[in-house]
Amino acid sequence: MSYAANAYARTAQVALTPREAEAAVLIKAAARLQAIQDNWDAQQPTLNDALGFNRKVWTLLSTAATEPDAPMPEELKTSMARLGAFVFTRTLDAMIEPSADKLTALIRINRELASGLRGEP
Repeated sequence: MSYAANAYARTAQVALTPREAEAAVLIKAAARLQAIQDNWDAQQPTLNDALGFNRKVWTLLSTAATEPDAPMPEELKTSMARLGAFVFTRTLDAMIEPSADKLTALIRINRELASGLRGEP
């Protein structure tokens, strides 16, 4: 990548709102999982790294969303906790018994949540 492109990328990262940053990291995690799913035989060795990254993303999201002082309704906090629990369970399942099909739900959840954070329908 050129110097100008790198400078632009750094500036763009600084200008992101917290919601945009959360959406971007969810999309990044989804893209990593999608690349593995699309080319399962060649990419399977990178599965645990991608799942680990997704787990870290969800650990941060779940923790922030369920904090007692998080500025969101209790119903949304509960939903995020349940969604996080599902993501952690599916992640563990995909690590123990790897299958390309097990990535579909994780990819969709990340993309849908990112879309909601961006205010897209």
